[in-house]
Amino acid sequence: MRTVTWNPEVYGRYSGERSRPFVDLVSRVATEDPTRVADLGCGSGSLTAMLGERWPDASVSGFDSSPEMVAQAPTDLPGNVTVELGDIMSFDATGYDVVVSNAALQWVPSHRELIDQWADTLASGSWLAWQVPGNFDAPSHALMRSLAESAEWSERLGGVLRGPEGVDSPVAYAQRLQEHGFDVDAWETTYVHVLAGADPVLGWVRGTGLRPVLDVLGEADAPEFERQYSDLLREAYPATAAGTLFPFRRVFCVGRKR
Repeated sequence: MRTVTWNPEVYGRYSGERSRPFVDLVSRVATEDPTRVADLGCGSGSLTAMLGERWPDASVSGFDSSPEMVAQAPTDLPGNVTVELGDIMSFDATGYDVVVSNAALQWVPSHRELIDQWADTLASGSWLAWQVPGNFDAPSHALMRSLAESAEWSERLGGVLRGPEGVDSPVAYAQRLQEHGFDVDAWETTYVHVLAGADPVLGWVRGTGLRPVLDVLGEADAPEFERQYSDLLREAYPATAAGTLFPFRRVFCVGRKR
């Protein structure tokens, strides 16, 4: 698993758009009184706070592997919420009633095996819920991969970026949980975000999918890659007077263990 450097300020520029899938995900977790709740890949914990507010009697723990993100944890988190450094790959689901992961598992190549492990570990009545981006074949990501694999960049960027195989379909995820004795609710949603400003799609991916490229190239060469990439994005996502339309597909899976 490649280590990715996160910039909380860049990631947070579209916090409103990024919070919608989290809300849609946890709204399907139909439990009233969990005792222990985990949020895996929680970032700064700003969304984890919602879990603490929803379940005020639960102990809610947010885990993220980025020190930069954890350092930005809000100072006014609910008293039942903690945010700390923690690696998804070493998470032990024992004793948790709800385990949530929002837009994080796509960074973990072994996440399917981890889902199996957590599903086996969780007790009857527990919930497992996650959401991952499903837009790896969209122009924003296909063009990034194509440019990275071009003659100019392939020597440095070959194999750095993930393709559509990095995540599964809702059906495949649902089948995986069913095999572990879960009742499952799985679906996909395409959010059409209206982004403002110059090169807004570039601004969006700077906070997520482009991070591995920026980490490899560094400050010296990243601007030239971004310049070439932004030209491609402007053609794929033309600006309008009302903003730039940016479709973003996401895959959801929520299950309760029987």
